[in-house]
Amino acid sequence: MAHESTYQPATGFERWLDARLPIVRVMHDQFGVFPTPRNLNYWWTFGGILTFMLVAQIATGIVLAMHYVPTPENAFDSVEKIMRDVNFGWFLRYSHAVGASMFFLAVYIHLLRGMYYGSYKAPREVLWIIGVLILFVMIATAFMGYSLPWGQMSFWAVTVITNLVSSLDMVIKGLGTTLVQWVWGGFSVGAPTLNRLYALHYLLPFVLTGLVILHIWALHMPGNNNPTGIDVKSPSETVPFHPYYTMKDGFALVMFVILFAALVFYAPNWLGHPDNYIPANPLQTPPHIVPEWYFLPFYAILRAIPNKLFGVIALFSSIAILFFIPWLDTSKVRSTSYRPIYKWFFWAFVVTAVALGYLGSQPPEGWYLVFGRIFTAYYFAFFLVIMPVVGLIETPRRLPGSITEAVLGHEEKPRPAPPPPSQSAKHKAKEAV
Repeated sequence: MAHESTYQPATGFERWLDARLPIVRVMHDQFGVFPTPRNLNYWWTFGGILTFMLVAQIATGIVLAMHYVPTPENAFDSVEKIMRDVNFGWFLRYSHAVGASMFFLAVYIHLLRGMYYGSYKAPREVLWIIGVLILFVMIATAFMGYSLPWGQMSFWAVTVITNLVSSLDMVIKGLGTTLVQWVWGGFSVGAPTLNRLYALHYLLPFVLTGLVILHIWALHMPGNNNPTGIDVKSPSETVPFHPYYTMKDGFALVMFVILFAALVFYAPNWLGHPDNYIPANPLQTPPHIVPEWYFLPFYAILRAIPNKLFGVIALFSSIAILFFIPWLDTSKVRSTSYRPIYKWFFWAFVVTAVALGYLGSQPPEGWYLVFGRIFTAYYFAFFLVIMPVVGLIETPRRLPGSITEAVLGHEEKPRPAPPPPSQSAKHKAKEAV
């Protein structure tokens, strides 16, 4: 939340810099003494974890880009050269690949936390919209990065996904095919395609960084939401961000990095596909093309629709619908903790997302396809039917009167001001001096 600056330059240099570029003041006010609700739980630590992962991905990606060769003839071999000949190249490559999975794990948890506690409701609509934009850019960046090793899965994933644009032929004859050839830079996936994907994969993380800065800015205007969903009513309900939440976020980050390191050092290929260690072959299609795990729910939605054009529309709508959540949810209560009916639908939605992820990894046939369509229907019904209707008919539980009451079970009484010192006390103080 916006608050008056309390920064006081301590040295002549700080006063000189503060008058010309008040960057120290901004850091002090926004990341030091920023008033933060006192009841935030560990689900709020994923914002800091995501910032760390973004920096880690950019740092490892820049070094990898120095050794990568974006041509169909050399791309696969250059990745192997990084692994075998570049000093700590195996560590950089695995950190970057596993880091993408950890990045999406953290962002999905961050997203579900925002949905559960109603962090998209007024006055945080812009904050939420920027967050969804970040998700869009992350998905685009990850897809382009997955194509760069130029293995069998990389090549055929690019072929399948870019070819979805051809569905526009059903709207305007020839439009989709023309756009696909424009994206490919030819009549098939080849050198121009790989070069463009490489250039955009390098560019988009910096766009992502700009969006993250806007996201933090939009957060610091209204301030943090909290598990009760109740607005802060007094300064006693907040604590400075440092040291209270820097220590809490730091502990959560250490736990997350331990999991990250365990995957990098002991199971770096666990989340990948073995076919991607086979060089790309345009003449041999893999029996079952699957994307990375973090795309599987959306991939399942795409395959659940028998019509190609409507499948593509459902794919993009499954993400775009997130933009409209602040207006689809008609409830006046933010936190799902106080919504007894909606809570069951929310957890059913979480189960649906996990189930779609599993179904996306299976062949689109038999019962896999049937359940894919059932869960796809619930996915969209959750946003378009359940959110608007349940918000109107549900009777929420009684909300606490304040954050303090939710934490302590009662209202915290304001501390009385200390009495003014007596004349005798003042006289003794002077004598002591």
